[in-house]
Amino acid sequence: MQFGIFTVGDVTADPTTGRTPTEHERIMATIEIAKKAEEVGLDAIATGEHHNPPFAAPANPAVLLAHLAAITERIILTTSTTLITTNDPVRLAEDYAYLQHLAGGRIDLMMGRGNTGPVYPWFGKDIRDGIPLAIENYALLHRLWREDGIDWEGRYRSPLQAFTSTPRPLDGVPPFVWHGSIRSPEVAEQAAYYGDGFFSNHIFWPASHTRQMVALYRRRFEHYGHGSAEQAIVGLGGQVFMRPNSQDAIREFRPYFDKAPVYGHGPSMEEFMAQTPLLVGSPQQVIEATLGYRDYVGDYQRQLWLLDHAGLPLKTVLEQLDILGEQVVPVLRTEFAARKPASVPDAPTHAALVAAAGGGGRDATVYAAADAGADVVTEASPDPSRTPEKDLR
Repeated sequence: MQFGIFTVGDVTADPTTGRTPTEHERIMATIEIAKKAEEVGLDAIATGEHHNPPFAAPANPAVLLAHLAAITERIILTTSTTLITTNDPVRLAEDYAYLQHLAGGRIDLMMGRGNTGPVYPWFGKDIRDGIPLAIENYALLHRLWREDGIDWEGRYRSPLQAFTSTPRPLDGVPPFVWHGSIRSPEVAEQAAYYGDGFFSNHIFWPASHTRQMVALYRRRFEHYGHGSAEQAIVGLGGQVFMRPNSQDAIREFRPYFDKAPVYGHGPSMEEFMAQTPLLVGSPQQVIEATLGYRDYVGDYQRQLWLLDHAGLPLKTVLEQLDILGEQVVPVLRTEFAARKPASVPDAPTHAALVAAAGGGGRDATVYAAADAGADVVTEASPDPSRTPEKDLR
């Protein structure tokens, strides 16, 4: 089980002081948060991709992640999400293979369609093509990391003739890919088709919705021949704010919730907590609630939390990381490990993927072994006659 955090990089005024950080301050705060995340023992940090205010998240996450690779040693660096719809798959293949080399394999990607409508025309795309773009662009990216000399023609970019993207993936094994979504079943289907991971962002919507999305992905993962439903690779998002006393946590977080651009000015915080996975309370409450996710999504491999949003000052975010690292994650590691069946794969890492591929390879999506005595390897497509354009409709 991997535990980490994700950031959307919002530049939001602190409602308790009225001060808005500069873009530079927000960017440098993200660096401090990443360093702290590794220091307290978290496994992963993810960054979003934004092209508009009020966000200072990178337009190209590879830039930030390359810097983090240089100043960290262990933590996995990932995206949340990379826009597969508006980015050129060739550029993604090259940038993230290069980053994979720089980071010594400590990267993976989360693909997403994006939730900001204007971004599509900014990059010459039509939002009505969101799903077809995601299908076509990822089908090409998947091939670019696994094949040399590609001949390819599609609807949304110029054709390729005998094209090989460079550099090739580290050790011949592409970065592991998650497909992230809050609400789109087509994304769960796409993840299942390739045998990739599915990341349900698990915010804003009730638990019943997350249950349905993950269940769909697991069924289709098994349908496509990648293994049993319980062997599917699942990640969850979440939001937390903690203090030793739950009443203090609620009191302190309330002004941030009430003014937050993403969920303020609507239901009360208590209503939101009752209807969605937002967790505001004590460390023990966060532990119990997080363990409860397993009841409706099954055993899963990655848990990421959103901490640095809604104008929370850097000092408070770093305090939250201390609580996660000292009081919450150690307990969750122990409890999840004790409850996980031996048949459920571990979270994917580059070293495990290379080992499962026999020391390096291509044309296969590989997962960490469920235990030391067995490798789990699944082909990129169970039937060579199938194509994403035909199956993902």
